[in-house]
Amino acid sequence: MNLRGIWAVFRKEFRENLRDRRTLLSALVFGPVLGPVLVAALVQFGISRAETQSDENLSVAVAHAERAPNLLAYLNARGIDIVKVEFDEAQARAAVAAQTHKIILEIPEDFGARLQDGQPAPVVLYSDGSRGFERRGVARVRQLVSQYGIEIAQLRFLARGIDPISVLPISVQEIDVSTPTGRSVLVLNMMTYLVLLSMLFGGLYLAIDATAGERERGSLEVLLTAPVPRENLIYGKIGAAAAYMLISLCLTVTMFAVAISFVGLEQLGITANLGPKAALTMIACCTPLVLFGAAYLSIVSGFAKSYREAQTYLGLVITIPTLPLMFAGLLGLQAKTSLMFVPFLSQHLLLTTVVRAEEIVPLHVAISVISTVIYGAALTWIAGRLYRREGLLG
Repeated sequence: MNLRGIWAVFRKEFRENLRDRRTLLSALVFGPVLGPVLVAALVQFGISRAETQSDENLSVAVAHAERAPNLLAYLNARGIDIVKVEFDEAQARAAVAAQTHKIILEIPEDFGARLQDGQPAPVVLYSDGSRGFERRGVARVRQLVSQYGIEIAQLRFLARGIDPISVLPISVQEIDVSTPTGRSVLVLNMMTYLVLLSMLFGGLYLAIDATAGERERGSLEVLLTAPVPRENLIYGKIGAAAAYMLISLCLTVTMFAVAISFVGLEQLGITANLGPKAALTMIACCTPLVLFGAAYLSIVSGFAKSYREAQTYLGLVITIPTLPLMFAGLLGLQAKTSLMFVPFLSQHLLLTTVVRAEEIVPLHVAISVISTVIYGAALTWIAGRLYRREGLLG
């Protein structure tokens, strides 16, 4: 292995990619910089929206309001604006579907009679469950109606000389042992996915140019005639792609740390552990992935005949390494030794541990780093072997 030759190729590729302003903006600005800012803005918008909804009165259409005047007075006193309508079931369904009224409460004809007889008196609540932003309002109305029913039940027991507490033989006391920092994962659960994906995109264009771009420009044949072993050429290109991935990784984590600091997570009882120490730890945990990612993308690019074809391939296969991250969220996977052998998944679990401000197991870090470096070295060796193929020129 000629280290001087690899270094020469590395410098050439790094400088050429640095001159391509459009590619540089796409790889190191749009993803690493704008991505975290956009996420922080969306989180802040969600917090502001939740505060606004909790403070403002909620408008609820009530069909046949005259059948439950006391219930409506109870709701109105607790921030519910009543809009009286005369809808039957079909009209109520149509009004909610058309968003003429977002929430409709229907009072049945026998509501008052059933209450007087001491029987359950159901009401009908119409809403559109597919509209997630309305669920908070629906839950609020449902809770208030339930509280009204509980108060009536307590008054009935008192009227009969029965202590209402005596009819509740078992009560559940919930104790949330999560910390404000641990709860930050609920808001920042997509951060690790974006960090790793942005890192890959940082070296994507240079990896495409390593083979497919050179072949399309007709410069690959000239390059292969250089007095340097072929595998050293791809090693230098992989090194340059890895360097840009590392830059993208550092920028993304730094921007997340800066952007999240301006988000009012404290209003939700949440504290984000994204200080300088945490950011450096996250970068250190993910750094071994840059060689893996650069070699992986270079191998895929080696089978493409043109730059556009390589973009199509890589746009699809770049999501494959990050698929375990999706299953980690669905299955609720926790960091353990066996999972540290899986690249990307192990880094995701380590980053989640850092964000939660929990102690990282040194064995987990060692296994994740060593195994990822071995995988990256193996892929780099495979890329070198592929670069020696005579069919590389197409």
